[in-house]
Amino acid sequence: MNEILARLAQHRLVPVVVIDDAAHADPLAQALVDGGLPVAEVTFRTAAAPDAIRAMADRGDVLVGAGTVLTPRQVDEAVAAGASYVVSPGTSRAVIERCAERGVLALPGAVTATEVQAALELGVSTVKFFPAGTSGGPKAIAALAAPFVGLTFVPTGGVGPANLGEYLALPSVAAVGGSWMVPRDLVAAGDLTLVRDLVADAVALADELRPRAFGPGTDAVRLGA
Repeated sequence: MNEILARLAQHRLVPVVVIDDAAHADPLAQALVDGGLPVAEVTFRTAAAPDAIRAMADRGDVLVGAGTVLTPRQVDEAVAAGASYVVSPGTSRAVIERCAERGVLALPGAVTATEVQAALELGVSTVKFFPAGTSGGPKAIAALAAPFVGLTFVPTGGVGPANLGEYLALPSVAAVGGSWMVPRDLVAAGDLTLVRDLVADAVALADELRPRAFGPGTDAVRLGA
């Protein structure tokens, strides 16, 4: 699990993907790889999610996680499909404990001090700050990072090119999740060339906004604390 956190931190961007047809999963994975961002969080918002995760994970060149996971049963489905990490919109003891049982990284949602502390008590060291845009954004993350030393965040929701730099500038932000580089309508239409270009633009922007700070022996180690 420490390795998964380090890899997410290295890439810094996590495309949040909604896939309506599992047939689009492999072409999308190729677009992510070609765009320089071999990472995906496939949300459990559609029936195609498990098969889509399986198709992407079977390639072996994309770090695939499951998003919008609400129940232990969905954890089981995600792990069986090959998900390397599980993301939840909130902090669920049942989901976190099932992730621990299955040996998969849990990234629960937390935006208040109470939620963060609950996640810490369950052994979590990185939380999904969601919905970031309506929960105080970078200022709220900075405020929470002060008392919760060592905790890292993956802000998602309302994040895009215009404010990406504000999040990446925070030492406590391990990576940023977003869907602007993988629009659902383009994926559904099979316009993967444009998706690839959007992904490449997002990677270039992230590289411009923040140097790689999570290398071996530095914060990548801290993420597993």
